[in-house]
Amino acid sequence: MASIIKLLFTAFGLAALTGVAAAGDMQAGRQIASAQCRTCHGLDGIAQIPVAPHLAGESEIYLQTQLKAFRSGKRTNEMMDVVAKDLTDDDIANVAAWYSSINITVEMPE
Repeated sequence: MASIIKLLFTAFGLAALTGVAAAGDMQAGRQIASAQCRTCHGLDGIAQIPVAPHLAGESEIYLQTQLKAFRSGKRTNEMMDVVAKDLTDDDIANVAAWYSSINITVEMPE
């Protein structure tokens, strides 16, 4: 139990340190994803090309942190550098809200 509590405090601490904005607007994020993200990541968050990650069900905090890192140049990728450079904080929050809202199902192999 103590390790779970420690893990929760660590997670909250990391979220505070990253300066992640509040939750975004899912529908606004869906529109942005439809226009800018769907070619590689799919509107449903399932990657359309082998070099793109799936985004469906990812943590909102994780998605915001990564998009901000691409926008700032802290993290680089030829395609994402172009896509993220013009995203506002609200755009990032909205896209993160959209992809994190998608429910995914996992099936373990037998």
